[in-house]
Amino acid sequence: SLHDALPIYYGHHSKADLVKVLVTGGAGYIGTHTVVELLAAGYEPVIVDDFSNSSPEALRRVAHLTGVESPFYEADVRNRDVLERIFIEHNIHAVIHFAGLKSVGESVAEPLRYYSTNIDSTLVLLETMQKFGRSNLVFSSSATVYGNAGTPPFTEDLPRQSTNPYGWTKAMIEQILEDVVATGHGWSITALRYFNPVGAHPSGLIGEDPNNIPNNLMPYISQVAVGRRKQLAIFGGDYDTPDGTGVRDYIHVVDLAKAHVAALNHIEHPDVYKVYNIGTGIGVSVLEVVAAFEKASEQPVPYAIVDRRPGDIASCYASPDLARDELGWEAERSIDEACQDSWNWQSKNPNGFQD
Repeated sequence: SLHDALPIYYGHHSKADLVKVLVTGGAGYIGTHTVVELLAAGYEPVIVDDFSNSSPEALRRVAHLTGVESPFYEADVRNRDVLERIFIEHNIHAVIHFAGLKSVGESVAEPLRYYSTNIDSTLVLLETMQKFGRSNLVFSSSATVYGNAGTPPFTEDLPRQSTNPYGWTKAMIEQILEDVVATGHGWSITALRYFNPVGAHPSGLIGEDPNNIPNNLMPYISQVAVGRRKQLAIFGGDYDTPDGTGVRDYIHVVDLAKAHVAALNHIEHPDVYKVYNIGTGIGVSVLEVVAAFEKASEQPVPYAIVDRRPGDIASCYASPDLARDELGWEAERSIDEACQDSWNWQSKNPNGFQD
């Protein structure tokens, strides 16, 4: 296994000892936190990102936080020439694939853009990996592949479906990955189905900084609390949930980042395709998140309940047992800690990385 060959902390070994990991979308919210954890675990990340929903400042903060400036290429993952150059210039051993568009609502309005970007980038990446004989991949999937699967907690053996184009891109890519592994050409691929990533690095140096109006709940709440936005719009107050608002499984981004390290460490056998839920197994309503954030920030978060958003479901949370049993990973941080870390990030960086 990869794990046996890895140093425990970066900086204690020569570069020859390190395993290089290509991180697509590595300047993004989850990508930056994962780069920090990869370095701490002794991997050497090589990052590619086009800054379409991220910032160069995020990478500068990661370098400051870790003391390591990782190789970086500014490019769209669909740029085959740049991807090939990365594989030529670096002895890439494995890939973590984050790059892609990720807003449910936006995908409903712009389905062609979502299908084109998310699926084409994955195909170009897989073809490049195949060309250079590299077959270890961890894919950033999503709980949206469960669609209206019924009553949570959702387990990995449920059929893939979705209620929106974003989720369908993830479901289709999972099918592609499964088919690639089935060729028997030695691929080892793990798909991590994230539930709802929240929080920030405890240092307050990196966190979620959407370029436009936030699509996710936590950054919207924190922008209201810090005075950037007047009030939170809660989409739907009439769901069949305890308080009428949507229930989700909120996973701290540091726990999520560590799941990628666990998945890399678990790469052992060729011709294996594995899927793991990455969540807490606990459902929390929107109003409960608002209350937890008000407590953590000591700031009011005014809100208005508006119409439901197309493609949303009432309740979604994970059964995280498989990741615990097979990867040795489980969530350690609570929603209260996530709110504290989000507020620490947002209060220190009221305008995000622009500060």
